[in-house]
Amino acid sequence: MRAIASISQSALKHNLSVVKKKSPNTKVVSMLKANAYGHHIDLMSPIIEQSDLLGVSEILEAEKLRKITNKPILLLSGVIEDQELQQAIQLNCQIVIHDKTQLPIISNTKQPINIWIKINTGMNRLGLSAHEYNTCIKLLENNPLISIQCVMSHFACADDINHPINQSQLNHFKKLTHNARKRSMANSAAILSNPASHFDYIRPGIILYGVSAFGMTDHHLRPVMQLSALIISIKTVKVGDSVGYGATWTAKQPTTIATIGIGYGDGYPRHAKDGTPVLINNTLCPLVGRVSMDLICVDISNTQANIGDRAILWGAQQLRIETIAKHSNTIAYQLLTNVGSRVNFISAL
Repeated sequence: MRAIASISQSALKHNLSVVKKKSPNTKVVSMLKANAYGHHIDLMSPIIEQSDLLGVSEILEAEKLRKITNKPILLLSGVIEDQELQQAIQLNCQIVIHDKTQLPIISNTKQPINIWIKINTGMNRLGLSAHEYNTCIKLLENNPLISIQCVMSHFACADDINHPINQSQLNHFKKLTHNARKRSMANSAAILSNPASHFDYIRPGIILYGVSAFGMTDHHLRPVMQLSALIISIKTVKVGDSVGYGATWTAKQPTTIATIGIGYGDGYPRHAKDGTPVLINNTLCPLVGRVSMDLICVDISNTQANIGDRAILWGAQQLRIETIAKHSNTIAYQLLTNVGSRVNFISAL
């Protein structure tokens, strides 16, 4: 009864090719953090093989990734103690400095290290201030064991193309880094919409997985994850019958109901509304009643279906994950990274 998450290798290749066409003269740092945005790192061969660097958030992710590739790894969270520095060196990571408290640890290294310096240009999350950045450069650039690979920053509102903070951040970054040899600022949204921000390295994330960076359907990208589950029961309910916990949905006419073996325990969104589409035999069928831990119910009155047929929850061109996110008052990132351990991940063409 296990749900299946089928990971398309051809879609991964296609999406990376879209990225490279958008920015042909830059190097690509592909984001594989959070287990490749929930897609499983070990199924990411096309991305791993065809990227210049691979970005992860923390040491544990770097350890998992290093077991399957020798490609350069960018450790986005950096290190906050000497033990982590030693681990990062052992894993041959390039280390991001984003806070002044990291400087003593980095500057006291006894082994050669490659670092990136992150500047805060308006996100106000991670990153050095202008003053801290200048101090950092003076402290580190003459250390023969430290090689500054790149200076980076991060957009706060790149998914809102016309937001004024985008240009403000870009101007601030350019002013601070005009002497830097290598620079990086563009995330997925900026790669697609702001060529002036591409610089030397781009950092694609969500678009690699076939999901729009702008919260809407983008047909230039191909869904990488197709989540599906089996119909395990079919019954007809009469007018006035309710379905599911809390009796929140009641039939207004005789209705054929398919019960599908997936629920919030598998990562299907608990707050998906009545009417959220499910694709069954090429027909979009509406969700009815509350999502439970193991099961959902769908009105299949307008299609032919049998027990054992597979329902697609997202990841087809007719049913993209952006649509499910909208019906669930969430974002595609959360849906992807919440897919649970009961789901069987498989590689597909």
